[in-house]
This record gives sequence, C-alpha cells and structure tokens, in this order.
Amino acid sequence: AKTTVSTREDGRATIVPARRPITIRDLLTHTAGISYGTGAGVAALYELQGLGPAAGFGWYTADKAEPVCTTMERLASLPFARQPGEAWVYGYGTDVLGCVVERASGMPLDAFIRTRITAPLGMRDTHFFLPASERDRLAAVYGSDARGMATRAPDGARGQGHYVDGPRQNFSGGAGLVSTARDYARFLEMVRNGGALDGVRILAPRTVTLMTTDQVGPMYSTAGLGWSLAFETTERAGANSLDAPGAYGWSGAYGTWYRVDPRSGMTMVLMLQLMPNRTDVRSVFPTLIYQALADEAQ
Repeated sequence: AKTTVSTREDGRATIVPARRPITIRDLLTHTAGISYGTGAGVAALYELQGLGPAAGFGWYTADKAEPVCTTMERLASLPFARQPGEAWVYGYGTDVLGCVVERASGMPLDAFIRTRITAPLGMRDTHFFLPASERDRLAAVYGSDARGMATRAPDGARGQGHYVDGPRQNFSGGAGLVSTARDYARFLEMVRNGGALDGVRILAPRTVTLMTTDQVGPMYSTAGLGWSLAFETTERAGANSLDAPGAYGWSGAYGTWYRVDPRSGMTMVLMLQLMPNRTDVRSVFPTLIYQALADEAQ
C-alpha cells in the first residue's frame, strides 16, 4: 500500500502519511486516491518517473519497454491525490489492478485476458497490440481542432499510438486494448446476460450484480449517478439523459462510448477515434437511439 498522499494546504502541495492501506475495493471503485499525476504540485514528480505528463495525457503506457508491474512499482514511490477511501479520483487504480492480476495469476495480463475472457467469448479482434498482419485494419486517430473540425492526429502517445509498432511489453490494466464494435458488444452482452453468453460463463450472476450496483454513493455524484466496481451507474430517471435507472457504462479516451440498459434489453456501443473530441456525438448518439424506442423489454 502507498504510504504517502498529496494534499493541498494554503495553496501548496504537502506530503502526509496515508491513514490506512489501499484495498482492492478502493482500486475497483477509484477511491484509492490515485490520480493520473497531471495535477499541480505533483506533475513534475510523475514526469520524472515516466508517468503523468510523460505518459501521453497521463494514462498512456503502450510505448514503455517494460512490464506494467515495473511501471506500477515506480508509481508506488509517488504521492497520491487523496487519502484512501476519502474521494472518487480517476487515475492509475485500474493499472495497479492489472499488475495484481499478473501477480495473482502468474501470467502476463494479455495472456490472462485472452485465455479467460476474449477467446472464450469469441472476441477475435481484441488485443493490446495488433498483429502486424492486421495493421491496415487499425483506424487512424483524429482530433478536433479549435474550429471543431477533424484533423489527423500526430504519431506518438498523444495520437496514433504504438499499437502495432512499439515495444509491445506493457499491458495496461486501465487503457490500451484495441477492439471492434462487434467484439466489445459481445463482452457487454455477457455482462447484461448475468455473466454468460452463447453457453460460455465468464462471471457469476452475483458478481455481475455487484459490478453494476453503485458502491460509493455521493463520493461520485449527488445528481443521480453512481459508480460500481466497474461502471458509472444511473440511479434515477433524468440523471443521464434518457437512461433508465439501472443502466451502466463508461467511455474511453479516444472517444469510445458504451451503455448497457437492462430495462430496455439493450447494449449500445459507439466506436470513435477522436482525441481530443470537441463534438457532441457522444451525447447525441444515445438520445437518438432512445427516441427510436416505441416499446421496452421489462
């Protein structure tokens, strides 16, 4: 567990001891206090360790010629943003969990995900690093310019990435898989179906219930949204556009978006590669889908 935490006192960053160890639950709920290290007071420290501003927009590790656990060991030497269990802070917590999976399973994270999840579900196009023979299928990354127009992003960590050419050694638990709409929809359908799809069970039904139920209360939002062990959850009608209570989902840095709405019996997946994204497409997309519904599965 990390033993120091970064706080703000009289406008200056100070380092104080953590009040308790970080738990797996803290990491799953983003309440461990671990940010992406881009904030004032800590950014320079993170950059010296190849994290924060030195890692794309903070979360990017695909260009590192080292295993993810080596990267996370450096993270453990850095100050965090809040005390464990004190606040919802989005950051490297899921990357730490990727290292936990490697240590607990005795295999690299890519092998674990392939053997336990993607291969059993027939997700044939989901990889950390694309096979060289598939490079022509990888969509180019674009970005919104100051006028909101799409322009091709540069090479490197803040653009096209290292998903074909690169070290191919760092399997990030929090960011790094490339996939297709078909593949990711299969994963989400497995979750929506209580942990099984096409006769293949990946998760127990009670595990899925835990994963899709708010676990942090007002630490995430006081406006009708929650955070579970994996997803943002909708707790009341009107909290997230036309979502029904019980819906859950999240989005990705490159513009991807998904939502599962069990009341409607529906899984929605939007695959974009737009970073930064200054359009409203992610908000318009689900609204158009919900407006087309004349009936709902109950």
